[in-house]
Amino acid sequence: MSAQTMNPRESQVPEPNIAKLLFADTRLAPLWLIVRVYLGYLWLVAGWEKLTDPSGVWVGSKAGAAVAGFAQGAMQQTAGEHPQVTGWYAAFLKNVVVPNAAAFSYLVTFGEILVGLALILGLFTGIAAFFGGFMNASYIFAGVAGANPLMFILATWLVLAWRVAGYWGLDRWVLPRLGVPGSPGTMFRGRHAGDESSSTA
Repeated sequence: MSAQTMNPRESQVPEPNIAKLLFADTRLAPLWLIVRVYLGYLWLVAGWEKLTDPSGVWVGSKAGAAVAGFAQGAMQQTAGEHPQVTGWYAAFLKNVVVPNAAAFSYLVTFGEILVGLALILGLFTGIAAFFGGFMNASYIFAGVAGANPLMFILATWLVLAWRVAGYWGLDRWVLPRLGVPGSPGTMFRGRHAGDESSSTA
């Protein structure tokens, strides 16, 4: 081996044991199941309430009215010494969201439902948690607190724990079948294969 050849492990920072335990150990899968289902329930309820809203301001004849009103309220929070909404986000709301309020209304409604279902079922948990956190961040940027900070934190943890967060869910079977690197099935198969090759060497 030449002097310029480097062992890949020498260029990587070792993962702390506490991180391995929290985010990569299937023994903590029950904990992540609780977090996942709780967060998924919150998203599913929020989206379902929008979908079944009898006024139709989210999905229906008046679709976009709620989003437009939400954006207008957020833009009004840019004044004062300590504005709740930053100027760049207000510009995004004014130039992108308001003109396309109806499209955003459907996107938010069905996005919340899909994120909720995916988290509850444990299907593509990391991706679902990422988009859930993205929506939480959008609401926080618009000056809305409520449960959004807590939901954003939980979503971030689920993204970090994606390898085991869906282990007690559909990810346990779906991710290995798709050949996703790092998923529990592929990791364990790779470890066993390595052990067998080393034992026969």
